Amino acid sequence: MPEATPSPSAGPARPPLDGPALAAELTGGSRLWRSLEVTEEIGSTNAELLAAAADDAEEGAALVAEHQAAGRGRLDRVWVSPPRAGLTVSVLLRPDVPAARRGWLPLLTGVALAEAVTGSTPVRASLKWPNDLLDADGAKLAGILAEAASGAVVVGVGLNVSTQAGELPEGGTSLALAGAGPVDRGALLLAFLRGLERRYLDWVAALGDPVGTGLARDYLAWCSTVGAEVEVTLPDGSARAGTAESVDWDGRLVVRGPEGTVALASGDVRHVRTRAPGS
Repeated sequence: MPEATPSPSAGPARPPLDGPALAAELTGGSRLWRSLEVTEEIGSTNAELLAAAADDAEEGAALVAEHQAAGRGRLDRVWVSPPRAGLTVSVLLRPDVPAARRGWLPLLTGVALAEAVTGSTPVRASLKWPNDLLDADGAKLAGILAEAASGAVVVGVGLNVSTQAGELPEGGTSLALAGAGPVDRGALLLAFLRGLERRYLDWVAALGDPVGTGLARDYLAWCSTVGAEVEVTLPDGSARAGTAESVDWDGRLVVRGPEGTVALASGDVRHVRTRAPGS
């Protein structure tokens, strides 16, 4: 069984990110990104930017941690990754769109991440509504967490890059395990943030319209949840089963089942599990 921590020989495969060089490449000529900071260790990149938002920080800040000591996923699940084994990045945004449209922001982020991963590696990825990037076998490559406060939305992404099997929770995988080979984390980070910028600015300019911008079409092309039989667990422990038919204008998953059709926001569900037809 693999060790629970990286061996010394893993060090050369996990070089540090060059923060100043990446910041210069990202912010030069950007219409969105004002700053990119790479820190060696932090409690939570999302928490740090939420605190900055409370101090009226402008949008366009990106914060990357080589190691996150108190990382969180959706519903306060723990997100753990060894130092320099992944990409852990949060961004501070202030989208001027109707509040209901903000449900599309983590989905938009997922599309940008999927495009960056498949454009930079041979890994075939898909998106699980509302916040996971999966490999071809359905194992989790990345999670996305969007948190709103102080008129801002902080979106965090945790992507497993060189993480090994013994370093991952059950159900998790990494680009390395999915066959990506050596990955330049810096180039992948830039590809993701530039793709996110392009999609975000188009979406905001259209007042959050996911259809006119092509976002809804592209999300559905990446999404492995829509069209599948699913079981959705609600916060009270009850569950609804049916077919995931679509994602609506507010980014909610539309599920048709024996009890009728319901549109579920990400905050309305604890877990979405795909099922074999008829099960």
